[in-house]
Amino acid sequence: MTKQQTDKARAAAEPATRTDSDDIDFTLIELLFFAYRDFISDPDAILGPQGFGRAHHRVLHFVNRRPGLTVAELLDVLKITKQSLARVLKQLIDTGYIVQVTGPRDRRQRELYATEKGKALSLALARPQSRRIRDALGEGGAGDRAAVERFLKAMVNPELRRQIDNPPKDAR
Repeated sequence: MTKQQTDKARAAAEPATRTDSDDIDFTLIELLFFAYRDFISDPDAILGPQGFGRAHHRVLHFVNRRPGLTVAELLDVLKITKQSLARVLKQLIDTGYIVQVTGPRDRRQRELYATEKGKALSLALARPQSRRIRDALGEGGAGDRAAVERFLKAMVNPELRRQIDNPPKDAR
């Protein structure tokens, strides 16, 4: 490789910086990556030995928080395909964490409910995450929780933001 090729390769390998793109906030992007990695690490450690992963966590979380959620509604919340959900949901049903019942108004609908076992696992997954949030907020001032909540809601797409602002009564 010539010196000129080496210099080009090194220049191409240099990370983009704020001076390259002033509209990009690399610091916050990296903090979000690291925060998510650490936020999800505790539930990952709990789920791993059971052969479950993050998809199981998401399904169980929303089914527990919104009892009676239909499969169609869950697909809409998670923005995943039926095929992706089918495998995960089958595992959670087969292992006794979730039950699926026929909808009372439309027999084609399937409503989902967490079992006692599912509720217990959902709480076990949420506790370390809640503790992590509480500890992080403890480092700030009294108004930090509201500011963080506003920030996170603002990061969510507008159509989902309406669902977050108006959760089902039993999910609050």
